[in-house]
Amino acid sequence: MIFDVDEVLSRLTIEEKAALTIGQGSWRVAPTPRLGIPGLTMADGPHGVRKMAGLDDPSASGTLPATCFPTASLLGATWDRDLIEEVGGALAREARAMGIDVLLGPGINIKRTPLCGRNFEYLSEDPLLTGQLAASYIRGLQAGDVDACVKHFAVNNQEHRRYSIDAIVDERALREIYLPAFRSAVAAGAATVMSAYNKVNGTYASENRTLLHRILREEWGFDGAVISDWGAVNDRVDSIAAGLDLQMPEDGADRVTETVTAIHQGRLAEEHLDRAARAVLTLIARAAGRRSKPADPVDPGAQHALARKVAAAGAVLLKNDPVDGAPLLPLVRDGRAPRQIALIGAFAAEPRFQGSGSSRVVPTQVTNIRDELREQLPDSVVRSIPGYRRHDGQDSKPLRQVAVREARDADLVVVVVGLPEWAETEGLDRAALHLPAPHERLIEECAAVNPRTVVVVVAGSPVALPWRENVPALLHAYLGGQAAGAAIADVLTGAAEPGGRLAESFPESLSDNPVHAMPTGPRQVEYRESVFVGYRWYDTADVTMGYPFGHGLGYTTFEWTDPALNVESLSAADLLEGRLEASVTVTNTGDRAGSEVVEVFVERTEEGIFRARRTLAGFAKVHLEPGESERVTITVDGSGMRHWSVEERAFAVEDGSWKVHLSASVAEVRETMEVWTFDGMAPLSSQACRAYRTLATEHEFEGETFARRFFEELLDEDLPDNVADRPGEFTMNTPLADVQDRAAGRRLRELVAAAIRRSGTDGTVLAGDPHDLALEVTPRIMMQQGLTPEMVQAIVDGL
Repeated sequence: MIFDVDEVLSRLTIEEKAALTIGQGSWRVAPTPRLGIPGLTMADGPHGVRKMAGLDDPSASGTLPATCFPTASLLGATWDRDLIEEVGGALAREARAMGIDVLLGPGINIKRTPLCGRNFEYLSEDPLLTGQLAASYIRGLQAGDVDACVKHFAVNNQEHRRYSIDAIVDERALREIYLPAFRSAVAAGAATVMSAYNKVNGTYASENRTLLHRILREEWGFDGAVISDWGAVNDRVDSIAAGLDLQMPEDGADRVTETVTAIHQGRLAEEHLDRAARAVLTLIARAAGRRSKPADPVDPGAQHALARKVAAAGAVLLKNDPVDGAPLLPLVRDGRAPRQIALIGAFAAEPRFQGSGSSRVVPTQVTNIRDELREQLPDSVVRSIPGYRRHDGQDSKPLRQVAVREARDADLVVVVVGLPEWAETEGLDRAALHLPAPHERLIEECAAVNPRTVVVVVAGSPVALPWRENVPALLHAYLGGQAAGAAIADVLTGAAEPGGRLAESFPESLSDNPVHAMPTGPRQVEYRESVFVGYRWYDTADVTMGYPFGHGLGYTTFEWTDPALNVESLSAADLLEGRLEASVTVTNTGDRAGSEVVEVFVERTEEGIFRARRTLAGFAKVHLEPGESERVTITVDGSGMRHWSVEERAFAVEDGSWKVHLSASVAEVRETMEVWTFDGMAPLSSQACRAYRTLATEHEFEGETFARRFFEELLDEDLPDNVADRPGEFTMNTPLADVQDRAAGRRLRELVAAAIRRSGTDGTVLAGDPHDLALEVTPRIMMQQGLTPEMVQAIVDGL
């Protein structure tokens, strides 16, 4: 059915408009029977279609099987726009076949800290890379007639106290780091944007008019629908007035009556409700038009094959040093492989391939490294030994001793380690950067008895690698989806190359990252580092990285020649219109096909406003046969050279000289050129915010660098007191962690923990300890379980 949105809107009653702006159940928007308007169906993504079985069969539970593609952290490591667009198209095929109109993805929050429990769902620590890959995903998905929902808008970078935390961020960091990827998504035509749980500078994201109206709609021209994260609406009326269009899910409150009453009482202008209803009707009209066309058939084998290809393309070979004159990888050389291989690690036989939480997919099939290696290496004896306990992280000396004996006698050892499910989950942040202690001990002891040891790390985010100097080969496989086992075997044997480059920095230790000396609660998280996020900090402050942003090795070699810029100077306006280009000829000088990523970083060479030393300003991935050359031309994105002028409330480019680096990583510059900009703004030489001009790693983070007083100077205002709610101040937004000194609070924690355990039956598997997860919950979130506002307020009053 195709209908005229404005004509239908004019015929709706206030009650019908209000009903369009609140979900029906957890995953649908209700139809409007009086006018014959159909409803809308949504499903979680972002790396698979997570459709609830109960939507088609009320007696069913759990989620329907779907292809589990690699998670976003691996997609980001591909640096491959075309491949990500192909993934978007594949997701659309399955979503359409399952009757899904809106897929909740991609996740594009910036990886401010490696400990965010949900980092596996996000692409990168860099806004340019995040935005460009997200745009490819959106184009692929929406070309396949399924709408995307980019999330979580905005400044949503931790799971700790996610329902209540106030993210306090300065305007430059907001505009230069945390918003650009969303702007790129909007420019790519994203149909919907999901508002986050947290506050931003004092106001909940779902009722933040600055974000939802002034920036998103007025500045960026967004004309789609804003959907709340599930349970993220703090105040229904304020949210609609601020720019929210659809509150999800249906909860225990009568939201239609609440909305109608607010209009009659003059607390909500009907024009705001009209805007929201129009946005939802537009989604429904587009979906209805698509349903009139037959869906393309889904080939599960082809979907799985694509997942396998992508998983190899995003696997990052961090190290591959020679042993006895040759690198250990690939295992197959000149048609021969090691005769006796010790495959050590429980993950090799019982894989971990995705994160935990709302993105968890029931796969159509699952491969494992053990079976795939045995199939690919028929002339080798592959002995598989667990080496550690798979699920609980407890040490097992007997398991380790058996593994070390096998390692000692093998021609080659492959140790597969990583983060268990409970270490990376929605709802909780990681407690440490290290792998579980039994995994680290296993690596150290195997490497001590056999120098021919390869380590494969399976994790959705960076880990500390204190043992890396003791092993010659190291592959970070990320979370590769249902085909991860086959893809990892492909990379190990050489059937596929490791095509990934790090989209995030690997610090040597957690103490090297300044964020972890800053407050993450109880009331607010203070983004004191400003624009110095990820490599922008490590590179500028000369902090040694374990492995730098952009790093990754392959199985062939490349030569870069004839670097050039298309101009020696250009105006700021021309720069921002994309008229600066860098070119280089890339030649595959090895004996096998492979891929190379050319990364463009820009660096200011004159005094000016504080900024990172180098900033990513463009990239290209090329695939070349042996001996093949390609002239690679990359537009140098102006975002790397502009800054947000707080005074002018606009982006500006300082006049002067800039270096343009062609690099293999932020730390490995291959070629450097220079360009001048003019007709911009005069360089800023003010010594204000001095702490941000001279980053000194020898200072204690709690002392000189990024201290509270310096952040207040940057904000030009005093910070609020960062304290928990006290008795008598408890509200619906008080986390249960803050009421554990009261018997009623402890009982409530037990009840919520029990509910979290039961929630696994619907396919939402939050893998952390339910009692830890419960501490993050606020009473307001309980309305999703059918409690009315009056019931929840009674709970709060009883604390």
